[in-house]
Amino acid sequence: MVNFMVGESRKWVVLVALIWVQALTGTNFDFSSYSSDLKSVLGITQLQLNYLSVASDMGKAFGWCSGLSLIHFPFWVVLFMAAFMGLFAYGFQWLLIHSFITLPYSVVFFLCLIAGCSICWFNTICYVLCIRHFPTNRSLALSLSVSFNGVSAALYTLIANAINSNDDTLYLLLNAIVPVLISVIVLIPILHQPQPQPHSVDTIQHDSSIFLCLNILALVTGLYLLFLYSFSYTASIARVILVDDNELYQELISIKDSTMNKSAQSTREKKCCVLNVLEREQLTVLGEEHSIKLLVHRWDFWLYYIAYFCGGTIGLAYSNNLGQISQSLGHSSQTSSLVTLYSTCSFFGRLLAATPDFLSRRIHFARTGWFAAALVPTPIAFILLAISGSGAALQVGTALIGLSSGFVFSAAVSITSELFGPNSVGVNHNILITNIPLGSCLYGLLAALVYDSNAMNSRPAIWLQEMSMCMGRKCYLQTFICWSCISMVGLVSSFLFFLRTKQAYDDFERNSNRNNISAE
Repeated sequence: MVNFMVGESRKWVVLVALIWVQALTGTNFDFSSYSSDLKSVLGITQLQLNYLSVASDMGKAFGWCSGLSLIHFPFWVVLFMAAFMGLFAYGFQWLLIHSFITLPYSVVFFLCLIAGCSICWFNTICYVLCIRHFPTNRSLALSLSVSFNGVSAALYTLIANAINSNDDTLYLLLNAIVPVLISVIVLIPILHQPQPQPHSVDTIQHDSSIFLCLNILALVTGLYLLFLYSFSYTASIARVILVDDNELYQELISIKDSTMNKSAQSTREKKCCVLNVLEREQLTVLGEEHSIKLLVHRWDFWLYYIAYFCGGTIGLAYSNNLGQISQSLGHSSQTSSLVTLYSTCSFFGRLLAATPDFLSRRIHFARTGWFAAALVPTPIAFILLAISGSGAALQVGTALIGLSSGFVFSAAVSITSELFGPNSVGVNHNILITNIPLGSCLYGLLAALVYDSNAMNSRPAIWLQEMSMCMGRKCYLQTFICWSCISMVGLVSSFLFFLRTKQAYDDFERNSNRNNISAE
């Protein structure tokens, strides 16, 4: 009994460790904070800057390597491999931006690629450990831990302001050092993680309340960072807020108890569909393990891929361009606050991804349906940005896109696990997110070409050496219109994906109810 309780406590300590890892390793979200400095030092065009952001996202195309590495190496080895990749990549960029070294553009591109790999490896470690220690409650564990990845930019902004609010290059230094430090801190929980154990119904129900409390605490943390950010512009005030924030996080560490919550998924019903294509090779059961070959032959997977590509990924492309968007609209002084707003709203969106689990007893709705609903705000946001270039429109649009993409990033891990097998998620989910570098390249290329074209046609005097600068709404107007149309395609694809998977979720829910009745 004592060993069981110790194991339960360690399980929750591992979860808290993963929350810390996610909160402090989402280093790609602060790219907009230092991208203008990087562009200036390298003397490059907006198109070339876009390629650097693409390189960071391209690192996710090699995320499957982390899944394979976890098969052959201990967790702590893969953790430090990820940490030192980031130290190397961001460290050299910091040295470059301070003129300690000079590097050709091709080498900087490679460094951004390595940085993207580092982020993806950290994420994979967290996904696999959540699923391992919370097998029947993995969706709640995943959404909670992944949500904190969205708050990274807000935390880094707070730390940077506490040190020197006038130095945007601090983000690169923090990106290099902080993940290494957090890897050292969480090493002991990772080394002493317990073996997964079966649990009683009472234990699972008790876990439900714990996850509810943790989500409420996470919500308070997000609101704390969002509303107190406006007071953190001076170093002294930022330091006070940062200390208080650490105290808030300390409350998480005291929470420990038993295992899993119920397995609230849902299975789909076959009252579709208008086209024969929609009924071809539909998934009929949740949790079936999919090999790579089987995965890529699934129509459902490609609908899922397109929905993610045209929904969540386009939000990430927007965040990568946020620095230049705010600058072109005359709101360059708001760049840091907009990055924080996007990051915090992404955090809330990720938290909302746990909604299907908390409401499953009252409302049965397939997780893929929630996924489709989460994509609705994105086209609305881009239409708003195309109509108005005001500061208020920019803030509202940024918040909507952050909420939408955050939900997609978090819910996608659970959906991949449920539809294509929990044991294969380390590889399969990394195959799914190969859409991120592809989308980042195409969407960023579109934005950069429109930006550079307007910069050259309207005000050639703003070209400094090879560096372009465009001012006015025209710089991104066509981009916003195109992005709104693309996001509509993602919304339609997600709806078709929902219709095809609904029956599997409904069947699963029906079987779960039967099992609960027979158990009583």
